[in-house]
Parts: sequence; structure tokens; C-alpha cells
Amino acid sequence: MYQNILVPVAFDQGRDTNRSIEIAEAIAGTDATITALHVIEEIPSYVAQYLPENQIADNIREIEASLAKTLSDHPAIKIVVIEGHAGHSIVDYAEANKTDCIVIASHRPGFQDWFLGSTAARVVRHAPCSVHVVR
Repeated sequence: MYQNILVPVAFDQGRDTNRSIEIAEAIAGTDATITALHVIEEIPSYVAQYLPENQIADNIREIEASLAKTLSDHPAIKIVVIEGHAGHSIVDYAEANKTDCIVIASHRPGFQDWFLGSTAARVVRHAPCSVHVVR
């Protein structure tokens, strides 16, 4: 059983957050920590300069509230929202927080994924721990 599980959460259509959480809970050991992580893309500086001063912090709070509502049936899950590139940030977060398993939802790969790659594929290739992909 795993003790520190990371569940990346995207708001894309077709991603089953609840299924990923259920799997994480099923493979979690006693007193395990499960973290739901959402990564928001960094806003380029040439755009950020035109945003209100606290816009990014406000966006993060709104996302945290939305995740708390979505995961209200799972009150023990820690919610974290960070900025960055999704694939890199998930792997970096897992390394920095000694994650021993990542449970990530994925869509069926399309033609564009063969050239660009999906976030789940990047995580599988570079993760410092076990990865469980949910489809």
C-alpha cells in the first residue's frame, strides 16, 4: 500500500476525478496522505502586466474552492493548486514531496498526442515513483 499519493486534477471534459480519487483511496495504506493537485498554466509576463494585482491569487482561491466542493465527499484529501507547465510541475511536485504513487486520469490518445504528447504520458515517462493511469 502507498503512503503518499498524488492525484493530478484537470477540469477537462472526459477526466474522471472521482474515479481517480476512488482508486487512490483503494490503494492507500493506513494513515496515507492523498493530495489532489491542480496546475494552472503560468501567464506570460506580457499578459500578466495587464491583469489586476491579485488576479492570480484570486484564481487560485477560486480553483481551491471548486476542488473542495468537487471533493466534498472526501474531506481528508489535501488540495494544492500551483502554477506551471502541467507535466513538469506534477513530476516536480512528486519529487519534492516524496510521493510514492501518482494516480492520473488520461484520455484516449488522439493524433495530436503522437506529436505533442499528453500530460499523463509525460508523467509516466518522468515520474520518480509508480504511476497508475485511469481511463
